[in-house]
Amino acid sequence: MARCSSILPVNDEVRQIEPDDDEIAEEWLRETDEPEIRGVGASYGDKGGWFVDVWAQEFYRQDPLGVELRQRIQAALRAVDGVTDVYEHDNESWGVTGSPSGEALTRAAARVVDELADRMREPYR
Repeated sequence: MARCSSILPVNDEVRQIEPDDDEIAEEWLRETDEPEIRGVGASYGDKGGWFVDVWAQEFYRQDPLGVELRQRIQAALRAVDGVTDVYEHDNESWGVTGSPSGEALTRAAARVVDELADRMREPYR
């Protein structure tokens, strides 16, 4: 039986938003109708450094999909122009140093969750 995949290009908008927190100088968000699976964002703090959040990572920790998601996000962020280092801040977010753009970081993380979206949806079916 053939299976449809959502790895098709998506039209979700990545845009800069006004930060709610005074300690955030710049913030980017990927707007999606499926934030629990495909939501990602990047914020730049007043003290420097980017943080990239992946909403779905909250639900996947040490299971195989969670480990794969974590590894692929880290690799995708490292590949962004201007990135000098990537480290896990906590289970759902990564710290990024260097001079990348928030838009590029958000798009890199979005590509990974799009590639894994079908597998992340399976527990909800």
